Amino acid sequence: MARYTKDHKQVTRQRIIEAAGHRFKQDGIDGSGISTLMSDAGLTNGAFYAHFASKDDLVAGVVAEELRAQVARCGTFRPGRAGLEDLVRAYLSAEHRDHPGAGCPSAALIDEIGRCGDDTKQAYTDGARAVIDAIAARLAPEDPGAARGRAIGLFSMLVGTLQLSRALSDRRLADEILEQGIRNTLTFTS
Repeated sequence: MARYTKDHKQVTRQRIIEAAGHRFKQDGIDGSGISTLMSDAGLTNGAFYAHFASKDDLVAGVVAEELRAQVARCGTFRPGRAGLEDLVRAYLSAEHRDHPGAGCPSAALIDEIGRCGDDTKQAYTDGARAVIDAIAARLAPEDPGAARGRAIGLFSMLVGTLQLSRALSDRRLADEILEQGIRNTLTFTS
């Protein structure tokens, strides 16, 4: 019988969460079965229940982790308004649009999250609040609370613009939506 380090279970759980995050954003929550998720993580189906009580438990964990990582990425941009512009341009890029599995969980999963259970909705609420707070801190570092309304508006504009661009079959129109979205959000944040 193999002996594992005490960190092994947490490392394996994290590996499942990361693989599921990519798959959920790529194929949707409903379009991702446990068998596929575990295969993506390089594990057997039997290992799933050693880490999660249910698929809903996994979804809540993925949503929390994805939004935590998004907030952390916000901190990698340049300070102040220049960093806010970097964030907007990265978020509303063709690359982000074309690779949902590596992108924002809100733009990829918001419709499904709305149909999930309370634990997932709470994980999303907590994570969305943290994203909004990170944006508000960029808008008004001296008083983020004063910028909360604009941060909510900016977050909503970013998510909605990306979703609309992803839904279009006309690539030129999809690109135009992104470009106009950048102009609109930058004007909104001025």
